[in-house]
Amino acid sequence: MRILGIDPGLRVTGFGLIDCVGQNRSYVASGCIRTGDGDLPSRLKTILDGMAQIVATYQPDSSAVEQVFVNVNPQSTLLLGQARGAAISALVLAGLPVAEYTALQVKQSVVGNGHADKVQVGHMVQRLLALEGAPQADAADALACALCHAGHATGALAKAGMGSRRGRWVVR
Repeated sequence: MRILGIDPGLRVTGFGLIDCVGQNRSYVASGCIRTGDGDLPSRLKTILDGMAQIVATYQPDSSAVEQVFVNVNPQSTLLLGQARGAAISALVLAGLPVAEYTALQVKQSVVGNGHADKVQVGHMVQRLLALEGAPQADAADALACALCHAGHATGALAKAGMGSRRGRWVVR
């Protein structure tokens, strides 16, 4: 199974693809879609077109998107939600199933700590996928989202007696 992970953002949207064969996870590709400083509609179109191109190029079987958290600034939250909507729209138009995970769930599944910082996430992504160097932060977050979905999709966590409660992984 090939999984596309997305870390949505209005300026920078990270993406990461992994292949899953049994319990093995391997790196396929990662990067960022940068929207520049144009008006909102053109930036959203850049995200939509970029996602469509990534899906056409890499042919993922499934996708996972990080959920929006509420910022102190409601305007920032709304803009982030629109960027996320553009990315999800591209995935849905391509016929991909879309799973959603909170940042807490992603960090918990990859690092083991739901409050890990970006450096810790990047380091664990590098180790789990045996990468020579750490991917840039937004791409690392997207790869972490794909890894989180891989754990859910294969049922490995459920088989290990793990479950999710209020966004945290717990032993059942």
